[in-house]
Amino acid sequence: MFNFSTDERLKIRLPDLSRDWNGYTPHQQEKILMEWEKIRGTIPDRIKELEVEIETLLTELSEEDDFERSCMINERISDRASAINDLWIWYRTNPEIHA
Repeated sequence: MFNFSTDERLKIRLPDLSRDWNGYTPHQQEKILMEWEKIRGTIPDRIKELEVEIETLLTELSEEDDFERSCMINERISDRASAINDLWIWYRTNPEIHA
């Protein structure tokens, strides 16, 4: 039927639907949406957590003299920025119930 599974990268639960959205009954869609709205409400807090991590990494980067270590820090910053972008996409995902 449907499930929500934790995305390890984003650290939130995402819908793992076994069929197309319109393949679910309105009742099933409502249950999925109720659960999704609970999860969706946590996304801004998760984004803030990642922004704090980025700020910490930027401070670390500004103090780093080793080129290889700087590259690793930049990669971590990029990963977190990418996760923020994906979280905003999921946050704007707002399916509707179809009869």
